Amino acid sequence: MVGKRSITETEKAVRARLGDIPLRREQMAAVSNIYRAAAAVRQHLENSVLRDAELTWTAFTVLWEVWIWGESETRHVAEEAGISKGTLTGVARTLETRGLLHRAAHATDGRLVLLSLTPAGEELMARVFPAFNAEEAFVADDLTPDECLTLADGLRRIVAQVEAKGEERRQELLAGGEPKPRRGGRRPKG
Repeated sequence: MVGKRSITETEKAVRARLGDIPLRREQMAAVSNIYRAAAAVRQHLENSVLRDAELTWTAFTVLWEVWIWGESETRHVAEEAGISKGTLTGVARTLETRGLLHRAAHATDGRLVLLSLTPAGEELMARVFPAFNAEEAFVADDLTPDECLTLADGLRRIVAQVEAKGEERRQELLAGGEPKPRRGGRRPKG
């Protein structure tokens, strides 16, 4: 359980609150449970394997991307990790200070920065990933191997839907306009 309320309690409260509002409830349940599952898994991994390695989820994800793909431009690492370039800058500096990541200017374009793992970063990932995978197995232990593959396929299809049609849908919802800048919830000064 991620929060204080179980998933069953939450689903019951949603049904009571939303009553007769015409909704696509099965899709709502799928997306809601993707979020809850991701949060539960992330919290479990951060509080176990990653804490022992003194890594946040974001730091691990950055190391993973560079470990898998090798030397990479920061913009690609940020995109693959699902974080902003600004967030990546701070995480990369921290990992560089710890001796796990190396940042270097691109050979032909000084505006670009390349990230690569140091030998210590390579060693850390080779040591941490098997423990990380053991916890992935723990998290999915109630599913059969076939259920794991079916779930993975369904999630892959959701990602493919958003990748293939998400931009078109955003443009439709925004009537062709640009989205408003993201805000942290604070009111503008002035």
